[in-house]
Amino acid sequence: MFQIQTLNKISKVGTCRLDAAKYAIADAPENPDAIMVRSAAMHDMEFGSNLLAIARAGAGVNNIPVDKCAEQGIVVFNTPGANANAVKELVVAGLLLSSRKISEAMAWVPSLKEEGDNVGKLVEKGKSQFAGPEIKGKTLGIIGLGAIGALVANVAIDLGMKVIGTDPFLSVGAALRLSPAVQVAKSADEVLAAADYLTLHVPCNADTKGFINAAAIAKMKDGARVLNFARGELVNDADMIAALEAGKIACYVTDFPNANTIGVKNIIAIPHLGASTPESEDNCAMMAADELSAYLEQGNIINSVNFPNAEMHANGTKLCVLHKNVPTIIAQITSALGDAGKNIDNMVNASKKDNAYTMIDVAGDVADSIVDTVKAIDGVIRVRVIA
Repeated sequence: MFQIQTLNKISKVGTCRLDAAKYAIADAPENPDAIMVRSAAMHDMEFGSNLLAIARAGAGVNNIPVDKCAEQGIVVFNTPGANANAVKELVVAGLLLSSRKISEAMAWVPSLKEEGDNVGKLVEKGKSQFAGPEIKGKTLGIIGLGAIGALVANVAIDLGMKVIGTDPFLSVGAALRLSPAVQVAKSADEVLAAADYLTLHVPCNADTKGFINAAAIAKMKDGARVLNFARGELVNDADMIAALEAGKIACYVTDFPNANTIGVKNIIAIPHLGASTPESEDNCAMMAADELSAYLEQGNIINSVNFPNAEMHANGTKLCVLHKNVPTIIAQITSALGDAGKNIDNMVNASKKDNAYTMIDVAGDVADSIVDTVKAIDGVIRVRVIA
C-alpha cells in the first residue's frame, strides 16, 4: 500500500480518486511514498528513502526544492491549467480595480455613515475624486501566454481591449487557444512599450526574478498600470514604488502583499486569492491525485517540472530508470538486460535538461541482481520495477 502525506488541506474530491485499497492518506506517515502539497514550505524538509514523488496542487513550485528532489530521484509534479480560470477571473477584477478606483471609493463610503439625509448629496459631490478610465479600447500587454495568460488574452478581447503578448515558449497548442485578434510579439520590450495595462503570467526563476524593474518601467507608457498575479518576486518593489511616486506607473495590483507594498498609495494588495476558489482547489487536487497514481502504479510521468513526461504501456515487467541526461547510460542499461538474457519488448526514453527517464518493457521478471547492476551505472539516480 502506498503511503501518501498531505502537507496542506487537500480537497477530498482529489484524494478520493486514490483507491483506498492501494493508498493510505495521512498528515504525517512515518516514511511516505508520495507527498501532496499546496503552499507549505518544503525547502528545509528532509526526505525519506521511500519518497518517490511530490505533487503540488497548483502551478507554482517555488515552495519545493525541485533540484534537490531531482538529485534524490523524487519526481515533482504540478497541475498547470487546473486553477487557470480562477486566476483569470481575478485578473479581470484587477483590471477594473486598477482603473476605476473602486477600492478607494469603497473605503471612503463608511466615512459618510453619520451624515444622515446628506449622504446622497455627499456621494454625488465626492464621487468625482474616484473617476477612472474604461478598459475598452485600451491595450493589454501580457508577458506569458500559457494556460492563464491565454485565457486572460481571450477575455480581454471579449471586453473590447486590444491585446499584445509574448511568450518565448509558446506551444502550438497554446497558440491555437488564442483568439486570432491577439497580437503575438517577438519581444517583451515590444509588449512593454505598447501596454496601457501590463499583466504578468510567467514563473519566477533566475531569468524572470525582478523582471519589472526600473529599466523595464522606463520602456513603458506614462500612466501604465501593472498587474501581478503570478509571483511577487517578478516585480522589484523599490523600483515599482519609485515609479508610482513619480507618476510613471498609475497603479500596481499585486496578489502577493509584503511589508514593502502594504499601505503604499496606488498599490492594491490582494491576499493571494488567485486560486482561492472551491472549483480551483478541486481541479488541482484531482489532477495531482491522477498524476501520482499514474506514476506510482504505472511509472508514467505527466506534468513533471524536474523530469521529462513519458508514458508507456507494458505487457511484461516495466523497468523505470531516472538518470542523468548523458551519453552511454541507455546502452549500459540495455546491456545489463541483454547480459542477463532478458528481451526488451518496448522502450521509451525522454530527457528534460540535465535529467532523463527511461522505461523498458521487459519480458518476464527482472531479478534483483539486474536492478543492482543498473543502479551501479554512473549517472543513474533511481531504479524502480513495476510488475
